[in-house]
Amino acid sequence: MGKHYDRLETRPHARREADLFGRLPQVIAAAQRLPAWRKHLRGIDPKAVTDRAALSRLPVLRKSDLPTAQRAKPPFGGFLPGRPSDYRRLMMSPGPIFEPESHDDDPWRVARALAATGAGWRDIVLNTFSYHLTPGAWCFDAGARVLGCAVIPAGPGNSDAQLDLIEAYRPTLYAGVPDFLKILLDLGAARGRDLSSLKRAVVSGAAFPPSLQAEVRARGIDAYQCYATAECGIIAYETPAREGLVLNEDIIVEILRPGTGQPVAEGEVGEIAVTILDPKKPLIRFAVGDLTAALPGPSPCGRTNQRIRGWLGRADQSAKVKGMFVRPEQVAAVAARHPELDRCRLVVSRAGETDAMSFRAEAAAPSGGLAEAVKASVRDVFKLSGTVELVARGTLPNDGKVIDDTRAPG
Repeated sequence: MGKHYDRLETRPHARREADLFGRLPQVIAAAQRLPAWRKHLRGIDPKAVTDRAALSRLPVLRKSDLPTAQRAKPPFGGFLPGRPSDYRRLMMSPGPIFEPESHDDDPWRVARALAATGAGWRDIVLNTFSYHLTPGAWCFDAGARVLGCAVIPAGPGNSDAQLDLIEAYRPTLYAGVPDFLKILLDLGAARGRDLSSLKRAVVSGAAFPPSLQAEVRARGIDAYQCYATAECGIIAYETPAREGLVLNEDIIVEILRPGTGQPVAEGEVGEIAVTILDPKKPLIRFAVGDLTAALPGPSPCGRTNQRIRGWLGRADQSAKVKGMFVRPEQVAAVAARHPELDRCRLVVSRAGETDAMSFRAEAAAPSGGLAEAVKASVRDVFKLSGTVELVARGTLPNDGKVIDDTRAPG
């Protein structure tokens, strides 16, 4: 069911874990030679981090912290080795976050995701990701060329010229955001242009709802989703099985409770944290700010790596209550004081013309006085008063939210 890129994709799970965590100490040791990582991982013995439990005790580096670190020590904040001139390309993502590209053939690990679509030698890729400043187009450009594909560096926009390119070069695979694919297909149909060469698509960077998936499929294009970030490259990709996204090889992915570094149970929604096993460009417990959940078991396509549900929203939740910011880390701090609590959520609302907040928490068998103790912790941690509601396990939605702002905008 689909083309496998190599044998790594079908190896037993235990063998993959042994390989990844056998390599991890070397990556941590390499990171600790860099000033920012040395400070971030102070006191960590790399040789002791050989399984997921040990990894979960390391601090998380949040994507939202990178712009501040890079401004303090430009351009890379002390998290990357060498000088800017040591890299092949120097780019910038929104934030701003400065992103270098190494000299490796496929530094963003994209070829594997393209191969899952059936792409290979003699395919022609219409690459409509932006080549301007950001890494997106270069990620897919490199991965396609590793597979032997020819690449049209189209970029986004200029739809009329894109139609000319398609009719002239007859590309077989579209790479870009799903919205622009629909624009091209609609415009081509309206103008009677021949876009029939496009048989497959790899889409990322925007929502791809079921309605648009069905429309693209009805037009004869087999489209696959990828989940990627500029810092990590391809994290997970869709396969012909169409059952979730399979994690990429050579990375370790954890799903954490927002505001903490603690992994959630399988199936529970949490924040994605990625560890990249590249000593030349280490990234350890990098929390990207997006939510997902793990799916049980291997994919029917034969790939044995863990699967995720895809993008399920943002984990960077915060709100302002009575002029003060409340953050997921504070919800986690309250929960840490009371081991009886399971899933917790701060609900922000309006009571008349005043902000109000309620701390809701699941507790299997709350002891006497627990609600009052939690209420005191809420007041101490948030410096604000709020009500406390203890509910049965399984009551709160499994959506990754720890702060639910129900106030109407405006």
